[in-house]
Amino acid sequence: MSRDGPVLLVEDNELNRDMLVRRLERAGLQVITAGDGQQALDLMASQRPAVVLMDMNLPVLDGWSASRRAREDERTRDIPIIALTAHAMEADRLSALEAGCDDYATKPVDFPGLLIKIEKLTRA
Repeated sequence: MSRDGPVLLVEDNELNRDMLVRRLERAGLQVITAGDGQQALDLMASQRPAVVLMDMNLPVLDGWSASRRAREDERTRDIPIIALTAHAMEADRLSALEAGCDDYATKPVDFPGLLIKIEKLTRA
């Protein structure tokens, strides 16, 4: 990975979060986690992750709003965001991109495909 920094996984479901953390770490990535959109914004500003994997249905501040706010903040606007969502319709993908996400992955996650997306977005 060319960009410095960890992967920020934003997921409120503990089982999904634990499974993805284990798989990402086995792939050699450093991972930090947040359980809601506000925590994600705070960590994006303080930790400067290489990429954010953003669940869109989150408590406190949903992923749509968190992604929009990240793009409005000069400290976080250039951090790539991949939306993670069970919403698999084309309109959902377009909504995620319009909210400021750089890419989109549906749940259940195609892990090899997700690693390709992470690599593409973190290359210098």
